[in-house]
Amino acid sequence: MKIIEFGMDSKRQDTAFKLDPLSSNTIQLFMFQTGTLKTKLKYIKMNQGDGADFEIPVPWFFLRHPRGNVVIDGGNAAEVAIDKRAHWGNVIEAYDPVMGKHENCVDQLASIGVRPEDITHVLQSHLHLDHTGAIGRFPNAMHYVQRAEWKYAFAPDWFSKGAYIRADFDRPGLRWKFLDGEDSDDYDLFSDGTVRMFFTPGHSPGHQSFMITLPKSGPILLTIDAAYTMDHWEDKALPGLVCSSVDAANSVRKLRKIAKNSRAMIVTGHDPDHWKTMKHAPKGFYD
Repeated sequence: MKIIEFGMDSKRQDTAFKLDPLSSNTIQLFMFQTGTLKTKLKYIKMNQGDGADFEIPVPWFFLRHPRGNVVIDGGNAAEVAIDKRAHWGNVIEAYDPVMGKHENCVDQLASIGVRPEDITHVLQSHLHLDHTGAIGRFPNAMHYVQRAEWKYAFAPDWFSKGAYIRADFDRPGLRWKFLDGEDSDDYDLFSDGTVRMFFTPGHSPGHQSFMITLPKSGPILLTIDAAYTMDHWEDKALPGLVCSSVDAANSVRKLRKIAKNSRAMIVTGHDPDHWKTMKHAPKGFYD
């Protein structure tokens, strides 16, 4: 298992695992949302819906754990709610964000009493613009990402270029931990089975998905954008944006096997109907 880290004062890694008073011995998963994206069905389900409108949620997740507080993705960046065109440019013609000023991940965490300095880990499924809201917002956090994704984000192919907002992830002073594809597959964040990270490329070159296993609720599989919707999960559609259709299909097949073996609850990346069935933060959570 090959893992590389670098950034400011990498010796601080061990401090990230100090017992946080907010966490105590509790493990809880909160499912937040940074607004929605107004788009077209064809951009979510490849070659479907012609010009039909479609509006999708932008989820992100927070895990409270005795060994650290974890943010997964963080949704849209806070700047999107201030001036979306200035931050995203012409992307908003295809994916128009609807986001309140206080729907960013920092303000939403404040609603459950979590401060920026309390976050010790930021896990990136990938670096597309609707998943980078947490990067650089938490001063004590180590940022985890697949090496292939980080490299690609700085020099994407023309058809993916609009999905990456460099200002979100090219920030000074960040601490990164790189995972290397299959060599780091099924990476166990706390070495206790609570957070497992699976390499699931296709939607992007370095996409990864997450299995969260809780004491009462059991395993919850966060497919993120390996499966936007249940149609992707059930092999009825491909995502509207892919780097490799073959890899995307193989990653869903891989996740379905993992889910079957663990009897996990499935949480897809942007399915508006499926998302409504979840317990939403700040009022609801899984434990």
